[in-house]
Amino acid sequence: MDRAVLRVILLAVFIICATSDPVKKTQNVDVYSFHINSTVTSRYATTTITSRVANKLNESQEILFEVKIPKNAFISKFRMIIDGTSYDGVVKEKAEAQQQYTQAVSRGQSAGLIKSVGRTLEEFKTSVAVAAFSKVTFELTYEELLKRRLGKYKLLINAQPMQTVTDFKIDVHIHEKTGISVLEVKGDLSSDDLTNAIKTTRADKDAWVTFYPTRAQQTKCKTCDENGLNGDLLITYDVERHNPNGEMMVSNGYFLHSFAPTDVSRIAKNVVFIIDQSGSMHGRKMEQTRLALLKILNDLSEDDHFGLITFDSRIDLWKRELLKATTANLEDAKAFVKRITDRGATDINAAVLEGVNMINRHPREGTASILILLTDGDPTTGETNKEKIIGNVKEAIGSKFPLYCLGFGYDVNFDFLTKMSLGNNGVARRIYEDSDADLQLQGFFDEVAVPLLTDIQLNYIGVSNLTQTSFNLYFNGSEILVSGQITDNSVESVTTEIIAISKGSKVTYRDTVTAKDVSDVQPEHEHFLERLWAYLTVKQLLDRLVLLKDPEKETAKNEALNLSLKYQFVTSLTSMVVTKPQEDQAEVADKPKEGEAPHRPPVPAPPAAQGFSGGASYSRTGYQGNRQKSSRLLAYPARSYPHPQGVLRDMHSVAASVPVVPVVQIVPVVPAVVHVFLPHGFLLPADAQSRPLCFGLTPPYKLKLLEDSSIEFSMNGESKTPGYGFSQIAFHYKKTHHLIVNTTSINYHDDQENEELFWGHNNTGFNKHGVSVLILPSQVNITMGDYIISVLIHKNGDPFLWPEVEQYPQGSSPTGILGKAIISYEKIKGSSEPTLKIMDKEVRPLRADMRDYRRTSAPVVRCWCVPFEAVMNGTISDFTVTQL
Repeated sequence: MDRAVLRVILLAVFIICATSDPVKKTQNVDVYSFHINSTVTSRYATTTITSRVANKLNESQEILFEVKIPKNAFISKFRMIIDGTSYDGVVKEKAEAQQQYTQAVSRGQSAGLIKSVGRTLEEFKTSVAVAAFSKVTFELTYEELLKRRLGKYKLLINAQPMQTVTDFKIDVHIHEKTGISVLEVKGDLSSDDLTNAIKTTRADKDAWVTFYPTRAQQTKCKTCDENGLNGDLLITYDVERHNPNGEMMVSNGYFLHSFAPTDVSRIAKNVVFIIDQSGSMHGRKMEQTRLALLKILNDLSEDDHFGLITFDSRIDLWKRELLKATTANLEDAKAFVKRITDRGATDINAAVLEGVNMINRHPREGTASILILLTDGDPTTGETNKEKIIGNVKEAIGSKFPLYCLGFGYDVNFDFLTKMSLGNNGVARRIYEDSDADLQLQGFFDEVAVPLLTDIQLNYIGVSNLTQTSFNLYFNGSEILVSGQITDNSVESVTTEIIAISKGSKVTYRDTVTAKDVSDVQPEHEHFLERLWAYLTVKQLLDRLVLLKDPEKETAKNEALNLSLKYQFVTSLTSMVVTKPQEDQAEVADKPKEGEAPHRPPVPAPPAAQGFSGGASYSRTGYQGNRQKSSRLLAYPARSYPHPQGVLRDMHSVAASVPVVPVVQIVPVVPAVVHVFLPHGFLLPADAQSRPLCFGLTPPYKLKLLEDSSIEFSMNGESKTPGYGFSQIAFHYKKTHHLIVNTTSINYHDDQENEELFWGHNNTGFNKHGVSVLILPSQVNITMGDYIISVLIHKNGDPFLWPEVEQYPQGSSPTGILGKAIISYEKIKGSSEPTLKIMDKEVRPLRADMRDYRRTSAPVVRCWCVPFEAVMNGTISDFTVTQL
């Protein structure tokens, strides 16, 4: 074989192997022991992950420790042991840890060691330099209070040691004072191939679960490969309940009272569903919402009453009043649900207030009322000041019933929904944009489907420092927990009184429990109730912070901070400083903010990508034994591409004018996972598909974005050179109305007058002759005829504009790049490479990550990158204009 050709093939193999995603396994690092030990006592779980790793090289190298933990958990301990020396993480106040954080960032290190990943997990990730033929032990401990949902507690354990391990063990011990009634082991790691690696043992009050897979078994689960285990072990259980007054546990001066009565009849409910049908709900979101609602309607009991409200810039009611869930009414409601379509802007304020009015107009004695809001965006029309909306809703509800806010996707303002729901005795829950979103919606409703008690108040004598004691509703399958301190050691008993409303009548539960230590907890866990009390107190204080105002807010914040520091919890108020053996090296672990999108590391773009949106770079994730060499590889300009036709032709079809300079043209040897990263481009939501289509263009262009000749409307945009997005966007309506939006001002003129407005002058605008303009903090809302368009301004760096069509007129057939509100495609099955069928043509797309600048947060979304011509039925010249 020609030596030059051989060199090319070897280089191809090296690049493809280095860029495969993920590449965890390495022969130079041996994870020879990986243990997970979890102890659950009265719902409180303490889990320790211990990984022992050896450097098999004859030189120093970085060794990675990467584990996933439940989002609700607090990390309470991290330790590295190298050559007999321990390096312990220390929890500090965020401000105190800021110096280490700043130093780490200045060195180019990852300063935040914890990132949100997926629905239920966070990732803790760090690395340390280990000398030749030396070993390191990593030890991470986290704590969490298991919450009862639908009659079960769930303990989730993730295992991903990055290679097969000789000594791999998971040990779980559950101790419940009243006894364990049900125990199940599920999850990815309980597949058929691993069944005999799992053993369960039950006693009256205890259960043990062990998982000891052999090295061979560690490659055989459905989510495992040659890199070893990669999946979850999910242990679900429930407890015996002998006392309708609840169970009391006392240990070391602290108590836990659990209350979950089953001897009461269900309460009929009044439920109003408030459904966002704005333009951003188009496609799969709307389809899944309809599916979920149809199933939820089937689950209503006949003595329930319900209402349906849909909203965008206007409010639509199924009926003005709440109707009984009879067969005829449910069939009529289902027909209404099937007709819900996306359109328009988002008026959350008016929609929620209408839901409150609907319940208030039809009070029913002895029932429980519930409001459920489902939305995927910020308020963009009507009242848009979020604080005013929160105040309006709180005043209207008046603590009479809860509001539950379900936020669809990562674009939604989750902080806003959290504050609005917590202020009205409810909770906010994220609905993830996955194929099972309808099941997530349905699952949430199942949790609140059977109310048993309302207006619950728990009173105690002989205790102090109580956690929350007032609850709006208690649902079947859930549980009320109260913890506190027994400050007087001479107190011999604790008296409990629970007052609640059941079907309109008052019920009272009373009990007296001996305050002496009635627990049979093992000595090594004797302080668990104290830590449980601290955990629950901190969680509840952090929730209250979003509602309180000074000085109460400052007092609650200080209390939560002091407890976090005392018990070494990593919370939103604290950071863990992890000091490494190398001089002056420290990293900082911060608790991710609830509701944040999962972390995606930044993907560097080569010089050719610094234009409008046509450049591409590849995301390469792998074991990073040497960070400096790895970073060079990330920026390497070679294009390795598994498709037979090579990357050059396809990349030029996506962005014809972007120069692509390969180091070498590579003949594929093995498949590689390749992702194009478009800094941004155009997204086309796809009908009945979770992944949209996308394409990029390269400046300079004056683009015909939208044109509707039937009403004499057009929108054109001038792309920035250099940079991203648009420098200005022009609107024309009925030949006489003209509006120019640029990054500093908004200029309007017609035959008779001129109007100039400026960014930053919030809640200003005008409304005249069928044209309205409203300026908000980061966008301007424009209405021309029946078109509603938002233009967002992005100020991170050189400012640029990005338009989003919120509402198309019914029956319109606009042209232009944004003329396709939605597009259909299907993925051809059985093809060795991804192939889509778009408008009867087969297209081979690239997997792409792209920033969606139609959203203020500019989230990164996964899309299929396709050539412009594949979706636009024309060339770029067909969509350009000479004048804006």
